[in-house]
Amino acid sequence: MIAAYGVANLLQSVAAARTDLHQGFQPMLLLRLGRHKSYLVGVACQCAGFALAFFARRDLPLFLVQSAMAAGLGVTTLLGVLILKWKLPRTEVALLLALTAGIAALVLAAKPAPSRQLGTGGVIGLAVVLVVLAVLGFFASRLHGAPGSVVLGSLSGVAFGAAAVASRPLASADSLGQFVTDPLSYLLIAHSLVGQLLLGLAMQRGSTTAAVAAMDAAGAVPAALVGLFLLGDGVWPHREWLVAVGFVVTLAGVIGLSFYAEPQHHHRTVTEESEPPPPGLAFSASRGPARR
Repeated sequence: MIAAYGVANLLQSVAAARTDLHQGFQPMLLLRLGRHKSYLVGVACQCAGFALAFFARRDLPLFLVQSAMAAGLGVTTLLGVLILKWKLPRTEVALLLALTAGIAALVLAAKPAPSRQLGTGGVIGLAVVLVVLAVLGFFASRLHGAPGSVVLGSLSGVAFGAAAVASRPLASADSLGQFVTDPLSYLLIAHSLVGQLLLGLAMQRGSTTAAVAAMDAAGAVPAALVGLFLLGDGVWPHREWLVAVGFVVTLAGVIGLSFYAEPQHHHRTVTEESEPPPPGLAFSASRGPARR
């Protein structure tokens, strides 16, 4: 799952960088992104990661599975350095190591257990969250640069986290018929599509690392809390402190990455197209302009 999501993040970010910048919350962005083979392969990797995460949620608590997804950021960063020649400051490397340590603490604290069912109230709650995300995404799509990348990435994480909450009880379904008739299945699909759109917008506006870090933070914490209080996710006795430490370190890592990450992609706006590029900038087809 970690490897699949890491590759998916990288391929989708490359496609987002080569697609015209969208100024609003427009589903047409997904169709434009779909013209790039790298994006389609990235979506395939994401689907593979989602399937592996879905089966993992059958027995593992959400705070572990969702936090483990953040480790995909490390794979994305490593591939970006090796393939796209990304430059990472030492501070960002240290934050990635802290992120890994936080996830390791959560692994040690997690106690496997089947999920409880959400009930009607939980289904209604997920539906309300979907509507709220769509409204917030409409206004957040007007933000640009690092703020837009972080805000849209965070909203994307909430959407994917809601999909994870829906999938935890679904993973315990006894038959395909039960899966098809359960309203959680359709909420799972809807939240995933909204999250995919928001992530594409986030990757267009700034740093891939910032967008994915914000997504991981917003996707892990709310889902973990829902899992602990509503779905019966368990912690090994006397290891509750590891959960607290793991979450604090993980959040510190992703927030720090969002703060330090430099934009890696640039898109020319209508105003920029009518003006000559400023001196000292060299354009790279894969990563946008780079300061000489």
